[in-house]
Amino acid sequence: MPLSSADFTEHASVRGAIQQMRDYLAKQPNWSVSDVVDLPADGQPQHQYVDLVMEGGGMLGIALVGYVYALEQAGIRFLRLGGTSAGSINALLMAAAGPRQEASTQWIIEQLANQNFYEFVDGDADARAFTADLLQPEENHHGLGGFLHGLRGKAKLFNDALQVIDNMREDKGLHSGDVFRQWLQKLLNQKGIRSISQLLELRQQVPAQGLQRRAAPEYQRPEPEAYNPADLSRIALVTADITTQTKVVFPEMAPLYWKDWKNIHPASLVRASMSVPLFFQPYTVSGLPGRKGSTDSALYEAAWNALGYMGEIPESVLFVDGGIMSNFPIDLFHDNTQVPAAPTFGIKLGVDRAASRTTNSLPQYLGAIFDAARTQYDFDFIHRNSDYRHLVHCLNVDGFNWLDFQMSDADKLELFAVGVRGAVEFLLNFDWSGYKKLRAEKVRVVQQSRELDAEKARLHTAPVVELEWPGGMKPGYMKADLHVEVHG
Repeated sequence: MPLSSADFTEHASVRGAIQQMRDYLAKQPNWSVSDVVDLPADGQPQHQYVDLVMEGGGMLGIALVGYVYALEQAGIRFLRLGGTSAGSINALLMAAAGPRQEASTQWIIEQLANQNFYEFVDGDADARAFTADLLQPEENHHGLGGFLHGLRGKAKLFNDALQVIDNMREDKGLHSGDVFRQWLQKLLNQKGIRSISQLLELRQQVPAQGLQRRAAPEYQRPEPEAYNPADLSRIALVTADITTQTKVVFPEMAPLYWKDWKNIHPASLVRASMSVPLFFQPYTVSGLPGRKGSTDSALYEAAWNALGYMGEIPESVLFVDGGIMSNFPIDLFHDNTQVPAAPTFGIKLGVDRAASRTTNSLPQYLGAIFDAARTQYDFDFIHRNSDYRHLVHCLNVDGFNWLDFQMSDADKLELFAVGVRGAVEFLLNFDWSGYKKLRAEKVRVVQQSRELDAEKARLHTAPVVELEWPGGMKPGYMKADLHVEVHG
């Protein structure tokens, strides 16, 4: 019997955690997690708004949905959304579900309940046979290390592997990913989202009474003020362009890959982000604009140079899972020059570096190399910006296989409950007022440093790039000193 959305939301563990949160909030009439609120007709704040960044993790992404469900049950809604791989899937579905003041997870849960995830394993018969054996490890591991760990001690695997050599050599992956992309595209179409421009238009919308930033006299804001920042529509989906070796954030960097970027279906952006190396075929984009000899080549070359790529613009590029560069891109919305109007909550799927890695076998060795590389950028950011430790919650997903597309219903429900319980634990301990004080001290130090560099900045003349960027915002990963003029 297929699952229903009620199986998730009425799960005993979920109901218990949500009731615990409601009991707590009933005793905290002034409970606050953000200074950004919406104002219905009676003038009383209805929702509080935060930014949200979600880690990648394959099937473990079900826990992300549970976490967001609990946040929404607490009256929290979302400003900017970001993520990698599974995190990007959930971010896009949340963004497309409807106006930002409406809860998104009920619709997303319905899609989880009704979908046979093994359909995404869409390679030929040999590839599916190989995958079926590969995803039955003796122990549960996640990350690419777990993917490779399944190779150990499986004689049948090696016979199957001989049958998929052509898949790897010709397609660079076992499964095309087409079924997943078509599924996601169908869901977005149901919501009237068929292009990047439609997605950005939806994300630009605010409640009828608008958004407001609460008064905060201690931060020189004696009265409430309208809140409508230029990047309100921002959604950030991280992928890896391995052709130019560029960390790509879509849709803001879409103009570098498609001339007609406004009409590209957002499902393609997430398909690029979730291309697990070797498991899924890389996502290919051809016909890049601005190639040598075109009338606007200098314009595009300047944009690519600003991203650190100095080579000739290729005719086509390959995208693989953004997790190989940044699996938990918590830095997406970072601005250390001001106390934020709203916090950036982060959801991690498991704890990195919680124990030493075994490297006795070749698969273990390769898995350890990959996981060390993919986690260090994000770990280093949090290490250098320790205030983010107050915003990130690590969910305990031990015992679940991140590539188990045949996951049992019981495990799906438990993963969802893990997310709900994690969110409730986080919310009951989050101190927004204390966090703002911490950030205020950090801002003071940053301002002093910038004052010392002011003379150098005045002497610097920056190049001008005149491409039109999504939402009128240049990609955040361009050099900070690049000036962009927006046309259109």
